[in-house]
Amino acid sequence: MPAPLTVAGAEKLRAELSALKNERGTVSRAIGEARKLGDLSENADYHAAKEKQGLMEARIRFIEAKLAAAQVIDVSKIKNTGTVIFGATVTLEDLETGNQVQYRIVGEDESDVRAGLISNISPLARAMMGKQVQQSFFVGEGVREKEWLIQAVEHK
Repeated sequence: MPAPLTVAGAEKLRAELSALKNERGTVSRAIGEARKLGDLSENADYHAAKEKQGLMEARIRFIEAKLAAAQVIDVSKIKNTGTVIFGATVTLEDLETGNQVQYRIVGEDESDVRAGLISNISPLARAMMGKQVQQSFFVGEGVREKEWLIQAVEHK
């Protein structure tokens, strides 16, 4: 099943992929320079450069696989019906305190709670998906259960 990804998330991954591919030459040159220093079994520069190359190539393969399997969703092209969907920016009110927060529902690899980006598989996002503006919902269990009210849904 394709993993959802926002347009911004896909662009960020493509930029990282490009930067990593551009760095390949630098790492190859570092390996070549380290080889010139002699005995490779005790050459820390060589081993460090080879380790960096291995990590970089693994990350390149990971990003390429993510992009190949991704379903990029441009929420700005979807009609806003007031329903919470993937990619939407949702303003919530904590019904206990009256505090408001705003989150954008993004793919798992894009999430950054401090930046207001929550994963579509997080409990909060799963609880609000499919709900409408002015509809309330609960998240959590027992004493940690919290009721939220959807104040606004935006497609940015």
